[in-house]
Amino acid sequence: MTNAVLSVHHRTATVRGHEIAYREAGPADAPVLLLLHGFPTSSHMFRDLIPLLADRYRLIAPDHLGFGRSAAPDAADFSYTFAELAELTSEFTEALGLERFALYVQDYGSPIGLRLALAHPERITAIVTQNGNAYEEGLGAEAWAPVFALIEERTPETEAPVRALRSPDGIRWQYETGVPAAYRDLLSPDAWHHDAALMAREGQDDIQLGLIADYGSNVALYPAFQEYLRTSRVPLLAVWGEGDEIFVPAGAEAFRRDLPDAEIHLLPKGHFALETHAPAIAELIGDFLARRADLRP
Repeated sequence: MTNAVLSVHHRTATVRGHEIAYREAGPADAPVLLLLHGFPTSSHMFRDLIPLLADRYRLIAPDHLGFGRSAAPDAADFSYTFAELAELTSEFTEALGLERFALYVQDYGSPIGLRLALAHPERITAIVTQNGNAYEEGLGAEAWAPVFALIEERTPETEAPVRALRSPDGIRWQYETGVPAAYRDLLSPDAWHHDAALMAREGQDDIQLGLIADYGSNVALYPAFQEYLRTSRVPLLAVWGEGDEIFVPAGAEAFRRDLPDAEIHLLPKGHFALETHAPAIAELIGDFLARRADLRP
């Protein structure tokens, strides 16, 4: 395998006039793994994983609109909803000519990816979910209480605790919470400083509050997501941080209710598992896709 194939390329595509930044590595003719990040990060979260799988797969990791290096139009000019982000993701895959691919979803990437699967089930060869939820029992009660209060009624009082999630302290909390002491010094502060800098840009307050206020639309789709899993029998691997207080381990175990042969691995990590366990997760993914996914072009 040449260094050129293993190198990670930083590219852009134009979708509906918006510039979408993405990372890409691997052979152009290899099976595709589409990596969809969560809040408050970007494709930066996959920086350690991509080189570990680029010898076997074509990995593509876009920054959602409003995140990372992608365009971030003002919330007055673009409707930041999960339905819109899912449609943009679909159009992004079409712009790159991706006809069939496996999904890696985390946090926000889960409802975006599952909406894509609902619209185009024939495109999805497998799903890897890393703390990417699709069940109500996966929603940590304490972490989600302020979000559901905002969804019920958007006021300055309900916005304040949710706004704190994208503060430097709130972002650091998401990285550190649930990570055992033995792994804590493997967390690079660069990760949360990187996210905090991007979240501090002008316009992010309206963008992120709008998306969080729309999260109820994802919960409303949970029954449809679960029906998709039952009827498609899509191969599914859950690699879950058992210390995550946002999407708790019950959400991982719940996949077996609709996919009895789902493969579930609870690892000693938190919400951002790749920060401490990228090699272990890469090994699980490689083994799973080789055994379970139909990766024919």
